[in-house]
Amino acid sequence: MPESILAAEEKLIIETPERVELEFSLASIGNRFMAVGIDHLIQFLSIFIIAWVFSWMASAGSVEGFLEDSPKWVTAIMILVVFVLFASYFAVFEWLWNGQTPGKRLMKLRVIREDGRPLTLWEAIARNLLRIADAAPGFVIPIYSVGLITIFLNGRDQRLGDIFAGTVVVRERLDEAPSFADTFSKRIADSALTRVQKPVTFTADISKISEDEIEVVEIFLRRRWDLSERQRLWMAWRIALPLMYKLKPRYAEADFTYEGFLEELLHRYTVRSQAIN
Repeated sequence: MPESILAAEEKLIIETPERVELEFSLASIGNRFMAVGIDHLIQFLSIFIIAWVFSWMASAGSVEGFLEDSPKWVTAIMILVVFVLFASYFAVFEWLWNGQTPGKRLMKLRVIREDGRPLTLWEAIARNLLRIADAAPGFVIPIYSVGLITIFLNGRDQRLGDIFAGTVVVRERLDEAPSFADTFSKRIADSALTRVQKPVTFTADISKISEDEIEVVEIFLRRRWDLSERQRLWMAWRIALPLMYKLKPRYAEADFTYEGFLEELLHRYTVRSQAIN
């Protein structure tokens, strides 16, 4: 990527518990509007299809005598389904898709907490509760004038919902750290793992973790010393983030490190596997 483009990007610097700074690129306004435009298009198309299907069901019920009151209850169900789709689309996708919606995934954007940690269900709901205010003066057709003004006035490019929930939208830059294929292209014969971080105490059901996922964790912990410190922290964050979304662990934030979380996860998985065998 040209240096001129890198220099023009707005940065978010987050200091990890290891006192190392991680640098994120804040999502541009243009990319965010493209992403939300794609999401609203999906919403409206889905609503149109749902309305058409339920309208057909209602008319069929009236003509053929299929439940005399069918037009009424079909209309009521249609309104409920449309409302749920309109109200929960962003929050549900951002929670289940690790801070992404279909639009954000296409535009390579992701919502994270201000401390760089994964988005929880609470933050996903909280940031989208104020979407109506951000979308003003439009409602059915959102204009996002308030959100745009707030982003311009905010140093972290946050709209009202982001400020309320403590979240930021960042652009995923795959060039910040080596790819998984580059890092794990060689098999390592030595299976000894050295635990260097303070143990991270967390509560989660590790049975949800697959063998392939734990293998990625294990290989990273073996190869981490081949990376620079910044690359190692980036890779630990990139590997831990989807696992944390999957496990939804409870942990003490004061003692948390991504590398320590991976070490503790591998330790518990190994103990559990030995107990089963």
